[in-house]
Amino acid sequence: MEFIDIGANLTHSAFRHDLPEVLQAAQDVGVSTLIVTGTDDAGNRQAQDLIQQYPGRLFATAGVHPHHAGEYSDTSDALLRELAEAGRIVAIGECGLDYNRNYSPHPAQRETFERQLRIAVDYQIPVFMHMRDAYDEFAQILGDYRPHLSAAVAHCFTGEEHELEGLLAMDLHIGITGWICDERRGHHLREFIHKIPADRLMIETDAPYLLPRDLKPTPKDRRNVPAYLPHIATTMAAVLDKPVEQLAMETTSTARAFFRLG
Repeated sequence: MEFIDIGANLTHSAFRHDLPEVLQAAQDVGVSTLIVTGTDDAGNRQAQDLIQQYPGRLFATAGVHPHHAGEYSDTSDALLRELAEAGRIVAIGECGLDYNRNYSPHPAQRETFERQLRIAVDYQIPVFMHMRDAYDEFAQILGDYRPHLSAAVAHCFTGEEHELEGLLAMDLHIGITGWICDERRGHHLREFIHKIPADRLMIETDAPYLLPRDLKPTPKDRRNVPAYLPHIATTMAAVLDKPVEQLAMETTSTARAFFRLG
């Protein structure tokens, strides 16, 4: 089976000392391609270094996460435009709204989200988005831009059924993580992820975050890694009542088309 992890934070310090081994472990279980998530100016530059080291296997997004919205500047904007124009990224993002942690003021989050959506429109490049506890404003802002965007994915979806229905109505792709393996917080997803069409469903680890809680034995370092993507896929396949081989084929094909990987 072949898998594509559409969201891995490989520039995180958790991978500073053993990234080659982490990537080899992923390769060994069929995770052949990974999208490196960009979340701030420094990380966007680091992601560019990584994809040059692993051409054809690692690809990168570039964006500013809502946690860092207060840091977004004209320099940030220029960097994203430069990378998009040069064809060195497969999506703008991670961008969006997070009213759960509120690490950045809401007005700054909204402005930063819109500026990045404008870049995605200008360069007709997909947008990779984060939304947590902010559905109404997220949907309102996105609704203004969606007709002009080439493609858009709600990464790491953890919301409620009506939110999923609203995002699907806007023709979004949906990324599902190991959150679905969490019996405390994620089991509600099992009730309605079947509503996601096969050609709009993608899977991701969001490594090093969101270690699947049902993974046994539990890793001592509590670090999530791309090699756990097949575990997430197995859980999802059981929920969707389909063979994991079919889910792997479908999500890989969808990710290749969405990110234009060929």
